[in-house]
Amino acid sequence: MNDLFEKLPEPNSENIKVKKTKKTKGAGYTAKNITILEGLEPVRKRPGMYIGGVDSRALHHLFNEVIDNAVDEVVAGHASAINVMRNRDNELVITDNGRGIPIDSHPKFPNKSALEIILTTLHAGGKFDNNSYKTSGGLHGVGISVVNALSEYLSVEVVRDKSLYRQDFARGKPTTKLENKGKTKEQNGTTIRFRPDNEIFEDGLDFNSGELIEILKTKAYLVSGLKITFTDASDTIESKQVQFHYPNGIADIIEENACQKDLIINSRFTGSSSAKSSAGKVEWSIIWAADRKNKIKSFCNTIPTINGGTHENAFKSAILKSIKRYGDMIGIRNTKIITLDDLIESMDGILSIFIADPEFQGQTKEKLSSKNATTLTSKIIEDNFDYWLSENPTDAEKLISFLINTANTRINSKHEKDLSRKSALRKLRLPGKLADCLEDKAASTELFIVEGDSAGGSAKQARDKKYQAVLPLRGKILNIASSSAQKYFQNQQLKDLVQALGCGTSQSYDDGNLRYDKIIIMTDADVDGAHIASLLITFFYIEMPELINKGHLYVAVPPLYKLSANNKIFYAIDDEDRERIIKEHYKKSEKIDISRFKGLGEMLPNQLRETTMNKSTRKLLKITMESYSSDQYAKTIDELMGNKPDARFKFIQENANFN
Repeated sequence: MNDLFEKLPEPNSENIKVKKTKKTKGAGYTAKNITILEGLEPVRKRPGMYIGGVDSRALHHLFNEVIDNAVDEVVAGHASAINVMRNRDNELVITDNGRGIPIDSHPKFPNKSALEIILTTLHAGGKFDNNSYKTSGGLHGVGISVVNALSEYLSVEVVRDKSLYRQDFARGKPTTKLENKGKTKEQNGTTIRFRPDNEIFEDGLDFNSGELIEILKTKAYLVSGLKITFTDASDTIESKQVQFHYPNGIADIIEENACQKDLIINSRFTGSSSAKSSAGKVEWSIIWAADRKNKIKSFCNTIPTINGGTHENAFKSAILKSIKRYGDMIGIRNTKIITLDDLIESMDGILSIFIADPEFQGQTKEKLSSKNATTLTSKIIEDNFDYWLSENPTDAEKLISFLINTANTRINSKHEKDLSRKSALRKLRLPGKLADCLEDKAASTELFIVEGDSAGGSAKQARDKKYQAVLPLRGKILNIASSSAQKYFQNQQLKDLVQALGCGTSQSYDDGNLRYDKIIIMTDADVDGAHIASLLITFFYIEMPELINKGHLYVAVPPLYKLSANNKIFYAIDDEDRERIIKEHYKKSEKIDISRFKGLGEMLPNQLRETTMNKSTRKLLKITMESYSSDQYAKTIDELMGNKPDARFKFIQENANFN
């Protein structure tokens, strides 16, 4: 609600219009050619400058201007209820129980009431006086006067000190004087009744009850305790009424939203805090959900900032800084890959700030540009979110893990798009060290992943070239369970492996593009070999779980020992197998020559072929995920391969056999 402004403006550039005249030879350009638009004429001439156009959105902006004034009275502590009625013929009636617009004469214009000045003069109102409103949505003193200018008629009724006052207007000009209608038992307040001017707005435009209800619902939860009643009497048959009241403000509406969401964590980040050094307040309520329909709605002084602004940017940045700082503190190194986009994708909630003298971009106030909003929001949110993370360690860790997965998915997707783009321009180059098989079709073909060039050389000589391919990797590959996707895509060995398989990773995985039927991990039969195999299995589990589910992944079982005596040769995979062979196939009197293979690279090609690569004589272990749930597998992988040594140590203590 606009209130009294002590000084009227001098005519300025927006009140002056150059009159177009027919150009004639020798015609002069003098003061006669200058037209001065007085009062509210500029608004009627150029409505788009004040409400953004003459369409449905602009029409509802008129309602916003009136309701914002009523809400400001509530925020200032002078009102508690607002009633809105939509009547027939596109008429709206808005009533609040605030102080009532001042009806006494203005000191500088004794022949006019403050009410008339407010309704007929641009930039006149109580929002310029910080003693009347510490924070407000109506800021420029143009709101109600613009509504008046663009209305076919507008009437104001004010109750002050048990007296009722009324004045009527048409298209911005008074049609009556301010009249005292006598005593009343009604409490103080203001009622605005108006009908938009059909000469201004597009033909057939009417207020939409659904949109009015949405505006009122938003105002109600932004101001806790406010009661708003909306009555739709536009239907000639029956009227409908709805009431909004949120005792806990935005926290109540977030609870409504949470019931319709697939929540990542159950905890809510909700709070309210005021600045100590200056007038300002920040309120927020946030949930985290797995769907992609999330959105942060931001407001300043109950005005929806649909295009965000300084407060929203500061809010998101503060959350991200706190998450990264907390992640580093508890030893989750990959938090550095989380970006604002990863964070925003899962955040759903409301940010509402109240500050004095906010600055918006444009009269329609859709984006906040106040610099002081950045400082206020950043400090309050960082302090409160730091505390929230420390108070909810389990949910905090779960949330950070989800955000890291989101970031990795984003990086993977970008990488796959890059690969697809490159493939469209040229044939996919296979890794240089890959010895591919001759068969083009994937059916019955095999890829052996071996450790090092030496083992790779033996395997290449031992293979069946028609169906078997060999890819040597150098040393231990990257443990991607404790590394970021960025490191993964910088790792040449894994890039070579993904390129050789041709099926993509993560969400881009396509089993139809897999170039081989069997993927066989073939490492040395020792502790180091087992570690390398576990790193590869971890990679496939995280990046290509479908490859495991489809039954493509195997581990070869090469021998650790060669036993020979009297032309009898056997191979043993471990100590127990060696003792079994000795007992079953050799006599006690025979002198057995037992040699231990130091690695696959030391095996002759014919030995490697006979023991490990020949389909009729070899032994393969198929990797499956059938015994346990996916959550159990994920937990075990995280404990054994993740970046938490304490979890790994605990698992070993509980599961290792030390006998």
